[in-house]
Amino acid sequence: MQFRQGPELVDQVRLTLEESGLSPNRLELEITERGLEGDQAQTIALLCDLKSLGVNISVDDFGTGYSSLSRLKDFPLDKIKIDQSFVAEIDINPHSSSITQSIITLGHALGLVVLAEGVETEQQLAILTREACDQLQGNLLGRPKHIRHYAGVVQRS
Repeated sequence: MQFRQGPELVDQVRLTLEESGLSPNRLELEITERGLEGDQAQTIALLCDLKSLGVNISVDDFGTGYSSLSRLKDFPLDKIKIDQSFVAEIDINPHSSSITQSIITLGHALGLVVLAEGVETEQQLAILTREACDQLQGNLLGRPKHIRHYAGVVQRS
């Protein structure tokens, strides 16, 4: 699904939820920072329409785009996902560490859940835990599982 489909995306998500029987609060739609660019009013309206279905909205790869912090506060979001490029260097690059800490603080100040992507080492895990990152994702914690949905049947690979 592409975010820029507009109202068609909302209809497609609604139909998919109805057909699958999935509880909307179990669905998380991701948008990149680049997806937040453009017509702010139109983007907010689309996100509000999606949120009205009961789904969660997260911003993926946060910190790598050019979204303005003054705009970020206006979007109806649930989660921001810190890009793995910052996490990869959190224990060796003071700038990456500072940026990651700032994103966590910003996310919490906006009432968002903060997830760090790409946790690969115990050191990264310890730092992110100390900084009170809400959720962690990466090979250290478990290999990715791909889930495919075919005609009502969920298959894991």
